[in-house]
Amino acid sequence: MSGKGRGLGVAAVVVGVLGVVLAIGALVYAGNSYGSSTISSQSMTPTYEPGDRIVYEKVGGGEVHRGDVVLFSAPDRYGFSASVMQRVVGVGGDRVVCCTGSGTAARITVNGKPLAEPYVKQGDVDGVHKTYDVTVPKGRLFLLGDNRANAMDSRFFASDHDGTVAESAVRGRLTDDRTVASGIGAVVIGGVVLTLVGVGLGIAAFVVRRRAAPIAPWPVQQG
Repeated sequence: MSGKGRGLGVAAVVVGVLGVVLAIGALVYAGNSYGSSTISSQSMTPTYEPGDRIVYEKVGGGEVHRGDVVLFSAPDRYGFSASVMQRVVGVGGDRVVCCTGSGTAARITVNGKPLAEPYVKQGDVDGVHKTYDVTVPKGRLFLLGDNRANAMDSRFFASDHDGTVAESAVRGRLTDDRTVASGIGAVVIGGVVLTLVGVGLGIAAFVVRRRAAPIAPWPVQQG
């Protein structure tokens, strides 16, 4: 029985430590790789509405592509350090022109090709009827809100690098992929379960050892 108790004790330590490592490791990875925030403006409607909870990957601006929605910080431009959310329309080297056509038939062109933008509000890619012809410098991004009629984006800062934003200002890229969050959550839950199993095995080992301990005889009083 004592051998069984020792075996349970070893299993308790191994399983418990594994569970703690998995749970803490998953939480650390999530904290370093992802963040969350709440939408507070209407500049990205209807894609994201005020009050929506979002999840973003903590990536640099050099890792984003056209069509990505990014969080960035531009305190010199907006007067606050909180992150702003807009969509990448042009990356370094792109020529972005507005607009060909008119009304809902209007299109922004990128490198001479009309850009399909099914995400813009009411199909209005122009919004404020503001023309622009920008060649995006290397290391910078041209950003627009999905609600073109109500977004303070690259169109309104032409005097600052043609309205473009430095890649270094990017804090993250929004993700709608819930499998990542689900996977991290599953690992954390699995780690917690293993930790509890380890505790249970430890208790079992303690009980087995107590039962296996020799019972001291009653003292006999000599007459």
